[in-house]
Amino acid sequence: MRKGLSVGLGVLLVLIGGVWTAQGLGYLEGSFMTGQKLWTAIGLLCLVGGVALLVTSLRRR
Repeated sequence: MRKGLSVGLGVLLVLIGGVWTAQGLGYLEGSFMTGQKLWTAIGLLCLVGGVALLVTSLRRR
């Protein structure tokens, strides 16, 4: 995978994970995900995966 593509995917995962976590915790309202613990867990997994992808792709030469 190219470095730019993996960095972009990592950023996208972090953003999506942040939104899903906020919705799951009830900070963002107006969705079926609001207040659901499942979406908090999924969002946190996306956040961790995105950060890991960013770290590994930015450390590559």
